[in-house]
Amino acid sequence: MNLNALTLEKQTIRKVKMRIIPFTFLLYIVSYLDRANIGYAALQMNKDLALTSEVFGIVSGIFFIGYFLFEVPSNVLMQKFGARVWIARILVSWGILATLTGFAQNTTHMYILRFLLGVAEAGFYPGILFYYTNWFRSKERATTVAMFTAAIPVSYVIGAPLSTWIMDHIHFMGINGWRWMLILEGLPSVILGIMTYFYLTERPEKAKWLTSEEKNWLLTELEQEKKSIKNVKHLSTLKVLCDPKVLYLCFIQFVYQTGNLGVGYWMPQIIKGFSKVLTNTQVGLIATVPYIVSTIGMIYWSRRSDRKNERRLHSAIPLVVSAIGMILAGMTTNLYLAMAFITISLTGLYAFKSPFWALPPLFLAQSSAAVAIASINSFGNLGGFVGPYALGLIKGITGSTKGGLIFLSALLFISFIMTLFIRLEKKQKQTLQESESLTKHA
Repeated sequence: MNLNALTLEKQTIRKVKMRIIPFTFLLYIVSYLDRANIGYAALQMNKDLALTSEVFGIVSGIFFIGYFLFEVPSNVLMQKFGARVWIARILVSWGILATLTGFAQNTTHMYILRFLLGVAEAGFYPGILFYYTNWFRSKERATTVAMFTAAIPVSYVIGAPLSTWIMDHIHFMGINGWRWMLILEGLPSVILGIMTYFYLTERPEKAKWLTSEEKNWLLTELEQEKKSIKNVKHLSTLKVLCDPKVLYLCFIQFVYQTGNLGVGYWMPQIIKGFSKVLTNTQVGLIATVPYIVSTIGMIYWSRRSDRKNERRLHSAIPLVVSAIGMILAGMTTNLYLAMAFITISLTGLYAFKSPFWALPPLFLAQSSAAVAIASINSFGNLGGFVGPYALGLIKGITGSTKGGLIFLSALLFISFIMTLFIRLEKKQKQTLQESESLTKHA
């Protein structure tokens, strides 16, 4: 590759990254804030609405039932209407529902609103991943997805102190702090949804912010990559859903999400359980520490996965690290040790994400991969119901979250074993290497 071509490559990729990643990163922060702030609301809400541990587990997890049922249809409709329109619709509808949750008066209202919030948000994450395939080559995808997915721990870093501060300090018009928190954190999604419609560009050929030379280079690179990957499968939607490898990845994601979201939603109450003297704001500040470390660890591990061009072990190793951290957290009664182990566990959980999501495009064509990603994410998110509910059930029986942490660590170990035994055919590995070799020498 000559100097001019190398310069063109760098400047085009830089432009695309700067245009797309920061904005989608912001969208995902708001997304996770609106789905996970229920964990902080619980510090006041459970008492106000008389929610038991088991009921709170259902309230937290029922979001993922709606998500599961509507994720694949949402992704199919996104391909029909286009990412720009559909992602904007997702944001506006979930923002309205997240805001309305602040007005819930009883358990039934919470069940309905949380379920509908899952329906509204369904398709957002796989939709963004599919959108990235229109702009980024496979060699950049794990790092790109990591930069996007870093919004999850960042949303906790921002959301934990923000949510708990609102709860402790904003009580206008006699409305409780947890209600103001849900209302004030839901409104930005509506605004960002409207901005998405005008800001996102569907495909490179429509990008007015790229020069003609940059557009042609990017389109040529993406087209060459499609042609060079000859061993992928082109499957119908139904066949994708029934493909053995897709089903295998679905189950891994399900077990993983059970552990991941079980901890995420119960984190504030886990911290509160170690010390009765902590204020809600202090709980929020303590909760930021694991997510700061997790963000750094996830980005490092994903870049390492791209650099080594290896996905299976980079997906498996974080899971066993997380399982060990979680079981140790469940066995200690010391707040500092518990937070150290939870930090290790969460770092493993987030480091798993990007290498894992780089697997489906290795054996499926772009159109099939979009449905596969949606299917894996959709089925996996059922674990988002099982994890919080299981932890709530175990806490209701034992009076402590420690047994639940040990249970979740066992599930993560199962996920580790399954990921370790993923087998990609040699041809598929060679295809990826040949694709990247062609790209480097183009």
